[in-house]
Amino acid sequence: MLWSDPDDEPPPDIRDMQAKLRRAGVLLALAMLLGMLVAGLR
Repeated sequence: MLWSDPDDEPPPDIRDMQAKLRRAGVLLALAMLLGMLVAGLR
């Protein structure tokens, strides 16, 4: 990478959105896992 290349850091609002999407993905995966466990116990 050259010293004149721009930084690859996204702006703060995009970083916040990425963090929210990551948390939503983790919550969705946990909810699906819990749902499958509950469905398997019935």
